[in-house]
Amino acid sequence: MKKREEQVRTKPSACRDLFSAIKKGSYLTRLSFFIPGFGQIARGQIVKGILYMLVQTAFLLFMIFFGWRYIAHLFSGDLGRQLSGEIWNEELQIFEKVAGDNSFLILLYGVVSLVIILFYLAVWFANVRGSYENDKRVRAGEKIPSFKDDLYSLINEKFYLPLLLLPFSGLVIFTVMPLIFMVLIAFTNYDYAHMPPGKLFDWVGFSNFKMLFSLSNGTTGFAFVFLRVLLWTFVWAFFATFSNYFLGVIIALLIQKKGIKLKALWRTLFVIAIAVPQFVTLLLMQKILDGDGILNKILGTNILWLTDQRNFALIPRLMIILVNIWIGVPYTMLMSSGILMNIPSDFYEAAKIDGASTARIFFNITMPYMLHVTTPYLITQFVGNINNFNVIWLLTGGGPVDNLYYGGGSGAQSTDLLVTWLYRLTTDQNPKYNVASVIGIVIFVISATMALLTYNKTSSAKGEDTFQ
Repeated sequence: MKKREEQVRTKPSACRDLFSAIKKGSYLTRLSFFIPGFGQIARGQIVKGILYMLVQTAFLLFMIFFGWRYIAHLFSGDLGRQLSGEIWNEELQIFEKVAGDNSFLILLYGVVSLVIILFYLAVWFANVRGSYENDKRVRAGEKIPSFKDDLYSLINEKFYLPLLLLPFSGLVIFTVMPLIFMVLIAFTNYDYAHMPPGKLFDWVGFSNFKMLFSLSNGTTGFAFVFLRVLLWTFVWAFFATFSNYFLGVIIALLIQKKGIKLKALWRTLFVIAIAVPQFVTLLLMQKILDGDGILNKILGTNILWLTDQRNFALIPRLMIILVNIWIGVPYTMLMSSGILMNIPSDFYEAAKIDGASTARIFFNITMPYMLHVTTPYLITQFVGNINNFNVIWLLTGGGPVDNLYYGGGSGAQSTDLLVTWLYRLTTDQNPKYNVASVIGIVIFVISATMALLTYNKTSSAKGEDTFQ
């Protein structure tokens, strides 16, 4: 262990490599700072050097003819100046259409240009480090690897690089860039009144954050609405996660208990419940719980199970949690059954010899073991329920509407979670993309922080070999 720690401490960092190349590198390496590939070509690595030069050439052409103008807009304080429209041509006596700027495309292409700059810097650093490695080989009297040697290394020792290239590219294109774009939108006034290409939007700093978190606008302002939606989001996530979990564990224990017959049948019935697509179950339950639905007809009542506004929409919220139990418990039950079968029987036998009661065995052996194994699952479920769009949207659509507590033009409704509120803000007749982006950032911060802090404090992270 000590030797491994010393290796970690002595492993050169990227900055240290760069400074070493500046101080100790040959003139070929120093020229590679300005002409990527020069050091490789001078030492016989022709193909590698040409590839570096081609990357630099492509990058410079991209920046000169495309990227620089969008980068300039990002840092100049505006996202476009010329509006699209028509200008009167005095000579021709007609109106001529002018394309103008598009703030959305300026921001999007600016983000793409920033990512390409980062990619080029990575390639540029690889070029400098490669040239400096050649310097060290020359001083040590070692052979400089040829293109064939590099290719052989790439498909053997470093095969992980081409293997991860495609998924890494997909991660950058479909996850990283949209996230950067969304974060930047939160600092603009992009809404219905500033909709390109007819109109432009611009940077507004932290104004959107102030609007969402400022309590000075009264109880119907965005801040109070946000707090109400956030509170319901946490209440929903807590009950949706732990009701499913504990009920699933209890049912799994009942089925596994000695003396219970037809165990395979009971498990099969739960599997059948899972086999029905979730959205089908939710739509069916929505029809059953409708004001004119089957449940009211059977009971002879007229209860608004999903649209009652009384007591802060208590009945709709309870029904959402109950329906979620119906569709979620089978998953937990099946997972728990597999884990319970793998608890060492020695634990139970030793406890019984010591005279432990059934309840004590459950709380001292079964549940600690279950929690140790399933803590990552619980964290995932809790974060997933914070962002559980389907259950809320397909059952109530976020309703019922309550303008008294969710007014102020917020667009939120009584059973909206943060994620459904975000969706409503972007699909409304008067969309507020800027506020929706702020809410998206809040959701990410809450989910990431809770997941990391919670997991690092659990036995799953601190004592991986506790039950081995």
